[in-house]
Amino acid sequence: MPRPTTKTALIAAANGQFDKLWTLIDTLSDVELHANFKFDSSAGKESHWGRDKNMRDVLVHLFEWHQLFINFVVANQNDENKPFLPEPYNWKTYPEMNVHFWEKHKNTAYDDAAAMLRDSHSKVVMLIEGFSDDELFEKKHFAWTGTTNLGSYCISVTSSHYDWAIKKIKLHIKTSRDGAR
Repeated sequence: MPRPTTKTALIAAANGQFDKLWTLIDTLSDVELHANFKFDSSAGKESHWGRDKNMRDVLVHLFEWHQLFINFVVANQNDENKPFLPEPYNWKTYPEMNVHFWEKHKNTAYDDAAAMLRDSHSKVVMLIEGFSDDELFEKKHFAWTGTTNLGSYCISVTSSHYDWAIKKIKLHIKTSRDGAR
């Protein structure tokens, strides 16, 4: 899928990948929805392979990144100079932030995580709808986006993050169903 360069394409990619994510989730049995993953950090080099233990963990991770985006945009629209990543995190230490999110939601129920994600996705799309193509895709349009454009942040917290989750869920399906044979 080509990287979106217009608001229409951005929203279509966000909603399309979100729908694809839920279509995949809807194929899972109740046992698979609530089971621990049968893979760990051996599935890949990235820390998330060992961090996320189940479907809830994946959903709350997506939810928390939506919250980062929403807080970033709303604060900066209200003239509060706020970075995307909260203190004390930066782009080198954000895996630690992801662990914090995981710890924060250890007791969140799967159904709550699913509802939170659906709601936050809608809020992110509503925020995106309020921007023009230039505001989304012109580099340095907003001083608070630094050297990139707002659309890149949008893509990161929607379609590309959903693609990440889809890959993880597909591996969960494969390892769950292969082990059941």
